[in-house]
Amino acid sequence: MSQYPELRGKVAVITGAGRHKGLGEAMAKRLAKEGCKVIITDIGHAEGDHMPESAIGSSSEMQQIVREIEDAGGDAQAFNCNVLNADEVRAAAQFAVDTYGSLDIWVNNAGIGYLMKPILEMDVAEWDSVLNVNLRGTFLGIKYAAEQMVQQGRGGKIINIGSQASKSAFAHASAYTTSKHGMNGITRVAAQELGQHNINVNQICPNHVTTGLGAWQNDHFSEVTGKGYDKYMQDMRDRIPMGRPGLQDDIAKACAFLCSEQASYITGECMNVSGGEEYH
Repeated sequence: MSQYPELRGKVAVITGAGRHKGLGEAMAKRLAKEGCKVIITDIGHAEGDHMPESAIGSSSEMQQIVREIEDAGGDAQAFNCNVLNADEVRAAAQFAVDTYGSLDIWVNNAGIGYLMKPILEMDVAEWDSVLNVNLRGTFLGIKYAAEQMVQQGRGGKIINIGSQASKSAFAHASAYTTSKHGMNGITRVAAQELGQHNINVNQICPNHVTTGLGAWQNDHFSEVTGKGYDKYMQDMRDRIPMGRPGLQDDIAKACAFLCSEQASYITGECMNVSGGEEYH
């Protein structure tokens, strides 16, 4: 049953949504459940040292997620899109229009969260990869989604997926933390500029969620902190007032709310979804 009936028939593009257990998949499936027509995008294939097969949504996995949405009664299509490429991002927006007739929701979810090293060990190419995907990709998504929404004249919703690292610093994550802090800025500027067009621009800031990437982060930080997996995970639970890490569905619920008319007067917000762990 739809919680937000006004979302029925809206057209949503979600970047970085081509991996099972990911936030993008969860948001796509939730919006489809609400009646949205959904475009799943991801890069589709490995590209260079910093975008390996293990870290991207493949074309076949994207198609599988589309089939799962359709099997559940939803409407979805897949589109390969490298968010670093302006032409491909513009083409993703146009694909939504060509396929479903409009573009009403754009979710900037694609990001790199697996190049985690101390500053003294991180090379410039790694830094650039994180900043480019996480910030340039978000900028391009905002730009081309907003262009279409302004042209349509009906407003729209743009959601950026930040992080607890948008608010707090984390050792061994200099590029990631910097990029997510930067996302706060572009979210707020875009909200100011696009409000006159009735376009809401908001950001969701999750704490840790054990997605496929999150599972890698658990293993990685268990090792670099020297705590071991069980101690690392227990310490995480202990510092979260709600007593558990986030779930994909927690973020999907927040996304659906921000896309709904219930959030029509909310814009420029960087909203924590962290079980009380982050309150800045």
